Formats: sequence, structure tokens, C-alpha cells
Amino acid sequence: MPGEPLYRIVDLASVWLIADVFEQDMANIAVGEQAQASLKAYPDRRFTGRVAFVYPSLGGETRTARVRIELANPGGLMKENMYAEVEIAAPVGRRAPAVPDSAVIDSGARQVVLIDRGDGRFEPRPVRLGVRAEGFVEVLDGVREGERVVTAANFLIDAESNLRAALQAFTPPPATPESGTPQSRGGNGR
Repeated sequence: MPGEPLYRIVDLASVWLIADVFEQDMANIAVGEQAQASLKAYPDRRFTGRVAFVYPSLGGETRTARVRIELANPGGLMKENMYAEVEIAAPVGRRAPAVPDSAVIDSGARQVVLIDRGDGRFEPRPVRLGVRAEGFVEVLDGVREGERVVTAANFLIDAESNLRAALQAFTPPPATPESGTPQSRGGNGR
């Protein structure tokens, strides 16, 4: 129609990246924090920007909130609808022990780490986890500073422990020398 614009010129020197952030991570995200993005199209490059806006609603199905990150777009490399992975440098306001991601055995229902008790003995210990960053996970409860945790082959130790427990269930208790009957393993005698 007469008087309508024919086209619009957009400056792509700076672009918006909309990131989905999990609900449990939202408390650590604030406007102004630095973010880095890596794109599938350019795996060897990192694009740096800042959090410009945190949207006020949460997606009911995904349990994520949207965060707008403004990034410089040198050479116009970033295009609309490209997929990116984002890291936001969000400070954690508390001091707590952290263990490598590989130390955590996650059954889906609970998380456990194996504590090295020395002399080839290990103690499975339930933990409550916090934030994850750079290959480590914060332990809010279950591990004290200075305790040694198993970080490699822990699934083998866990599997062997579960196998021993299962085999013990099939093995009758040893007989007592006096009676020749199996010893009680405790309980109320029923």
C-alpha cells in the first residue's frame, strides 16, 4: 500500500540470544552478568556478552525461564534461529565443598558419593547437591571438607557392593557350634 515501508534495515553488529535456564538455577542469574556462547556452526569460537533481561515467567512444561543475552556479532556470523550453548558466570554466595561430577552416583531417586575410609574400605554416603560448574558439583550436605571421595571407577565399587548384598540374601547364616542351627541375624525372634 502507498506509504508503507518496503523493508527495514537491521544492524546485526549486536544480537540477542534467548537462553532457557532451569528453574533451580534462576536464583544465581542476574542482569549484567557475563555470558559466553558457543554455536554448533562455529565450534572453535566463543562469543561473549552480558545478561540484559530475565523474563518474568517460567515455562510450565519445561520448568525453564528465558534469559536475554546481548552478544557482539563480529562479521555477522550469528544468524537467526541458530542453536547455542551458553555459560553464565553466576557467583555462588556460599562456601561449600565440591566434588568432581564423576564422583556422584545418581540413581535418579538419590545421589551418593563413595567416601574412602582407607584400607580398601568405602562408605556410600547420600548427598544433597547444589550448583554445577566446570566439571564440579557443590555438595550442600553429606560430605565434610577434607574427606576423600572416589572420583573414578566408583560405579564398579557400587556394583560390587550391590552384588555382595544380593548374594548375602541368598546365603544362609552360619551355624552355631553348640546347636548346629543357623545363628539369628538380629531382630525380634519371629
